[in-house]
Amino acid sequence: MRSSLKFSGILSLSFFLVACAGTQSGNNGGPNGVAFDSQADSGAIIAEQGSPRERARIHTDLAAAYYERGNLAVSLEELRMAIEADPGYASAYNILGLVHADLRENDQAQNNFERALRISPTDADTNHNYAWFLCQTDREEQSLRYFLAAVRNPLYSTPQKSYFLAATCAARKSKTQEAQDYFERAIKLDPNYSSAILGLAQLKYKRGDLADARTLVVRYNRLVEPSAESLWLALRIERKLGDKSAESDFAQQLRRQFSGTPEFQELVKGQFD
Repeated sequence: MRSSLKFSGILSLSFFLVACAGTQSGNNGGPNGVAFDSQADSGAIIAEQGSPRERARIHTDLAAAYYERGNLAVSLEELRMAIEADPGYASAYNILGLVHADLRENDQAQNNFERALRISPTDADTNHNYAWFLCQTDREEQSLRYFLAAVRNPLYSTPQKSYFLAATCAARKSKTQEAQDYFERAIKLDPNYSSAILGLAQLKYKRGDLADARTLVVRYNRLVEPSAESLWLALRIERKLGDKSAESDFAQQLRRQFSGTPEFQELVKGQFD
């Protein structure tokens, strides 16, 4: 399940969710340091030892690693073993929800997210993942409740991601003041959060706050390599502000670097809004 986010360009569901899925990537490339190849095999052997909870944890970590690399069938099998070892292990249902969401099996995804939350209602990662699933299935307003539940957990390490996606979902429902508030909270937590900066710039542009929008898009283009999206936004801001020279400069950059993009096609057609 992947989508184009209105205020932040192309964003991957898997990217946002695995990044927040309760496991931290180690040097070997997988959650909790589990590697994707040979280490996964040894992890499977280790998973047959220890307490039921420990076996469930290892199988869930392996499942998350396989999910992240797109091997959903193996991920499902690891999750089956995790739940068989410990049916009360909430994280297994969280990852299972992600897998079913990617498979577009929405009923199963919802059931598993909700089961994870029944076991561990305040878990930030599950609340975040379920919120994004709800947003992606056209239940944006309902999703906000779960994003906010995630950020209320004082142990949550990446609340800025939940605020950013909450802003995106609020903006889809034209809740512009809420969206602005969430973008600003994300940026306050992480001043270099480029996606949130660009999202807020686009929102400011739509609201007619052109000076603020200009400041934000300049900030974005200094933090990261300018994108077709950011150049197109900068061009339209300068057009509305009446700075023909700056507008021309951004048009040339867009033509040189991103001539194959939808943004450039909009420029060619003269469709600025």
